[in-house]
Amino acid sequence: MAFYAVYIEEAHPSDLWQMGANVREGVVFSSPRTDGERVNIAGSCVRNLGIRFPALVDGIGNAVERMYTGWPDRLLLIGADSRVVYVSRPGPFGFHPAELERALASLTLPRPAQ
Repeated sequence: MAFYAVYIEEAHPSDLWQMGANVREGVVFSSPRTDGERVNIAGSCVRNLGIRFPALVDGIGNAVERMYTGWPDRLLLIGADSRVVYVSRPGPFGFHPAELERALASLTLPRPAQ
């Protein structure tokens, strides 16, 4: 089992909708215009948040975000068969750890013999 953070489009870019908390914490970014700019912002995000598991970056075309409706953020669980097992409501207020825990348990429970 592996866990990944997937960085998608910036939720609070300075050129669209800036949050006061971002200004106070010094994490102010404008909307990236290239994959390279997005990779740099994602790297800063990973460092500032102390994320300790691998991070992937959605391309500037936002294909992953569109496929999974990830904005502003969501938790997804994808099974070994590549099927989506669980999708949270938009976060962070839609995150309910017990729901994700149940979904994880459903993947690891032994299957009855047939």
